Amino acid sequence: MKKEEVLDRVGGVSNGGTKRALCFAQEQGPAAMQRSFSELVQKCLQNQNQSFILLLRRYIHGNHVYRISLQKEGKDEEWSNLTWALTVNQGGYRTEIALSEAGAKPNAYALLHLVRASTNLGLITFGQQLHTYILQSGFGSNVFVSTALLNFYIRIDSLKDAHNVFVEMPEPSVVSWNSLISGYAHSGQFRAALGLFLQLERSDIFPDAFSFTAALAASAKLSLLRLGESIHSKILKLGLAWSVVVANCLLDMYGKCGHVKGAIRVFDNIIDKDIISWNSVISACARNRKLEQAFGYFSNMPEPDTISFNELINGTAQFGNIEDAIRILSSMPSPNSSSWNAIITGYVNRDRSWEAIDLFTRMQAKDIEMDQFTFSSILSGIAGLAALKWGVLIHCCTIKYGLDKSIVVGSALIDMYSKCGQVKNAEMLFQSLPRKNLVTWNAMISGFAHNGNFTEVIKLFKQMKTEKDLKPDGITFLNVLLACSHNQVPLQVPIQFFESMIQEYGIEPTAEHCCSMIRLMGQRGEVWRAERLIYELGFGSCGLVWRALLGACVACGNLKVAEVASGKVIELEGHNAFVYVIMSNMYACWGKWGDVCVVRKTMRDRGVRKGAGCSWIEVENVIPASSMME
Repeated sequence: MKKEEVLDRVGGVSNGGTKRALCFAQEQGPAAMQRSFSELVQKCLQNQNQSFILLLRRYIHGNHVYRISLQKEGKDEEWSNLTWALTVNQGGYRTEIALSEAGAKPNAYALLHLVRASTNLGLITFGQQLHTYILQSGFGSNVFVSTALLNFYIRIDSLKDAHNVFVEMPEPSVVSWNSLISGYAHSGQFRAALGLFLQLERSDIFPDAFSFTAALAASAKLSLLRLGESIHSKILKLGLAWSVVVANCLLDMYGKCGHVKGAIRVFDNIIDKDIISWNSVISACARNRKLEQAFGYFSNMPEPDTISFNELINGTAQFGNIEDAIRILSSMPSPNSSSWNAIITGYVNRDRSWEAIDLFTRMQAKDIEMDQFTFSSILSGIAGLAALKWGVLIHCCTIKYGLDKSIVVGSALIDMYSKCGQVKNAEMLFQSLPRKNLVTWNAMISGFAHNGNFTEVIKLFKQMKTEKDLKPDGITFLNVLLACSHNQVPLQVPIQFFESMIQEYGIEPTAEHCCSMIRLMGQRGEVWRAERLIYELGFGSCGLVWRALLGACVACGNLKVAEVASGKVIELEGHNAFVYVIMSNMYACWGKWGDVCVVRKTMRDRGVRKGAGCSWIEVENVIPASSMME
């Protein structure tokens, strides 16, 4: 049945009339829109008065919540028609239809469309009420209805509820598996997605092409090359490699895992290459420093599009001559915000943030549409400069564009204000954001940590652990350990956090975590313990941790361990001026002037010179550098 026929039959109004009514209501505001949608539903019911009896109607002023109970004694077709009417008329904001336990008996088909309607219209409470009704009426075992519920919870970012629906399904289909796998992947929980994919492989259900593409995407995000290769072998075994969609995902996985040869091999085996295939191989080369190969594929590409140019710009801005990236930008037919963003990010990553600001102002002068990534990139550069005035100006721009409440921009603003020392402003922004992700929480925790507010760090960390579908990561713990180093807390406190990170959350310690623990132990004079920790964590061949140990020895004045650490740094990183200066100063502190002379003579013989330190401050938007040696 066509949409127009459904509306005529159920609502007694024409499709054009309905659209005009809803458009007029939309112009009048949300309240009018809600009333219009509710009136449409009521008219649908009134025109089916032989089958439907209106039992209850309640209007709550302010929230504009309508509750309509239905009772039906007849065919199932009217239910289907009503749900289609609800679906095609995507109106009201908080209109909810509550099903009467005693009366309405929709079939599985009707429930399926009601769940889909609540998903598409964002009727969260209605969807939850439907879930209750579905469980009570025994439709929970219906794989189609349950899969629709699963997708409803994924859409509203409630993965825990989605997982519970999945677990309760007696026989989930491959579509059910795929929905949850992709739900985890889209929310950034890539390990959970891969774990579920491995469960699917061990089950009696055969994975399909969609299962493999979702798993490949998660593997690419985590740079798990071996797992990606294993998935590739299974794809070949099942004969799915012929699909250009699967092949493109393989190409993307190899590129993001840094295996350019693997990406090129997949590309060469694709018979019917589409534009995504060409862009993927260009991206694989450009993002892995193979710029000549990227330009080669670009020149052989039948019809390059904006994405093709953007991949070249992005690779050149990161690894090549950034002026070449600007020339590509000038020559491309239709640059978009991503084209400009790539160069802004390139400038910021090269510590050329003032040039990034200049490009941003040119972008604004040319009236190029800016997106959340434009503001995120430029705010990152401003944070590095601690240029508060520019930060405030960009904040005003984000408000003008209506992007200040987005997660990406909000997180960048929090980071910028924190690095400019305006922690109160950062905290107000954090509290005002309607939605927060892990990056947002980490930005705020980092802000408190870098400004020495240990109490707020721990308070926010504990609050974060109670958040639904959110777990601290390595960056979270790095900031917590940093906060401990700014306060004279007992050493056992950061050790407990460190052990919790490994044992409770299964996070593998990085060299940065090891350095943080070394600094904490050095502050308390336990550098021997710090040296033992380096070997226990397997960082004996990492120069970074030995430099951290050398710095810790300076803090507590331990010359013996300093000699061991300096020897390791020279062995692993060569003759570094930092090491010689540190050891010269330590020998002088201990009154070992003979050793001071030996170190300085070695510096002269090897041509090692200490660079002049510089400091800078912003004065009327100008940053004059002054040498610390002057």
